[in-house]
Amino acid sequence: MNKGQKTNDFNEIVFGRKSIKQYDPSITISRQEMTDMIAEATQAPSSVNMQPWRFVVIDSVEGKEALAPLARFNKDKVMSSSAVIAVFADMNNFDYAEEIFGKAVELGYMPEETKQYQLNAFKPLYDNMSKSAMRENIILDAGLVSMQLMLVARAHGYDTNPMGGYEKDQITHALGLDADRYVPIMLISIGKAASEGFQTYRLPVEKITTWK
Repeated sequence: MNKGQKTNDFNEIVFGRKSIKQYDPSITISRQEMTDMIAEATQAPSSVNMQPWRFVVIDSVEGKEALAPLARFNKDKVMSSSAVIAVFADMNNFDYAEEIFGKAVELGYMPEETKQYQLNAFKPLYDNMSKSAMRENIILDAGLVSMQLMLVARAHGYDTNPMGGYEKDQITHALGLDADRYVPIMLISIGKAASEGFQTYRLPVEKITTWK
């Protein structure tokens, strides 16, 4: 298990995950452990490995008090949680291509020729991609890392709740980010559940799957 993990039991992680409404406000998560969890979550896949996800962790009382009015019906989750992780997607994610591919060469993950080939192949595509296409691309990637983050949190012994009920038109500015660059994806509250989450029904596979 990775440092800080409480379990690597697949069933416990996946089937034990519930969306929690109320947390134990006495529980804190160290910034080192939060850093470790985000690092583990970012092993998620992304298009061309551009990793367009960006995170703002709100873990102070002042930060949560400032966020709560923007969270609509999720104020209790915000205030009782150990932290809220605001997940964004970066429209300018290809700005990091040189660093990502260059570090891969340095670490021996790819040869220099492959790095140059990929940069030459993908830079024109990204430069000419429409805003709507880029937005669709990075929202998908940020969704993948968000789910992985919730599962990582579960492995560390914490509970979460993905929240879409917040003022998306205000959150980027409120957190000091460039609204033209960063697309808000979701808020994820994290902490120790004060009570068990509700059991929920899932549609059977035969209703949601077509075989060809």
